[in-house]
Amino acid sequence: MARDAEFSEYVAQRRTQLRRIAYLLCGDVHKAEDLVQTALLKLYVAWPKVRRAGNVDAYARRILVNSGIDESRRPWRREAPGLDGVDVLMAEDIDTEDRRVLIEALAKLPIGQRQVVVLRYFVGLSVEETAADLHCKPGTVKSQCSRALARLNDLLTAQFGAVGGNDR
Repeated sequence: MARDAEFSEYVAQRRTQLRRIAYLLCGDVHKAEDLVQTALLKLYVAWPKVRRAGNVDAYARRILVNSGIDESRRPWRREAPGLDGVDVLMAEDIDTEDRRVLIEALAKLPIGQRQVVVLRYFVGLSVEETAADLHCKPGTVKSQCSRALARLNDLLTAQFGAVGGNDR
């Protein structure tokens, strides 16, 4: 009973954050919900071990990342996502159009770069924490992050034009 109560409390506190991370990783509301459900199922099974180890959030993020990779490799997941205008974007404090453009730009990044950007800038992890979550070296995180930010800059500059009057 204590296990279920602890797990339920964790889910109540973190579900929204996990859903947002999943959405940023995959770019689709429905796939994000599936990823969260998969992650919570796997987390529940491993709950006693993970709880004793102490870093439940890192374990949950790692499950999300791995599950996203697994799902993207399945052939039926290569179908076109939802209907235009039907998939509802998650509410944020930024303008709807800006959010849409940012999500589209994130979706154009390779999965590794997208994972690094989401973990570093949305979740707010350090380089070392991101490397630990992704099971890679800090140098890999830095290089992937640098490439991803340059690509995002190019994509967003093409969409909105040069910001601050700097012509490249």
